[in-house]
Amino acid sequence: MKSLIVYCSTHGTTAKAAHLLRKRIEGDVIAINLDKTKLHSDLELFDSVLIGGSIHAGSIQGKIKKFMKEHEDVLRRKNLGLFLCCMREGQEAYTQFENAFPPSLREAAIAKGLFGGEFIFSKMNFFEKIIAKSVSGSTEEISHLDLHSIDEFAATFNTNNKYLPV
Repeated sequence: MKSLIVYCSTHGTTAKAAHLLRKRIEGDVIAINLDKTKLHSDLELFDSVLIGGSIHAGSIQGKIKKFMKEHEDVLRRKNLGLFLCCMREGQEAYTQFENAFPPSLREAAIAKGLFGGEFIFSKMNFFEKIIAKSVSGSTEEISHLDLHSIDEFAATFNTNNKYLPV
């Protein structure tokens, strides 16, 4: 099984989650940060594609949106996993997940995950610090990265991940 994890990570939290996930997914797994690397591979080379991003100013990264739109037909035929890093919890987090990923991909996904989030003030610009402080009420770095959710996602993905003939 060959799997591709495609993600964007503004301050490093989604990158952490993607690399933790990469270690837990069975088979050959490649992780690509679309913020740093252009995807040169044909998606047809992979049995599975996992897509992850984070919420900034209420929306997932534009490069993730563009990737999903450009490859939607191929992604729907793959073993698909979707994950989101965000600081919201409960229904607010589920709403952000639903807004981040199109319905057709959410329906096709064999695993979906909410991995929590972090406020890493040392990596934020002035404007981001103001927003994070208003959301969290703190200027201290906060980590709510949910390792249990990453483990559950990987277990679900590995259980449901089937070879799909091209």
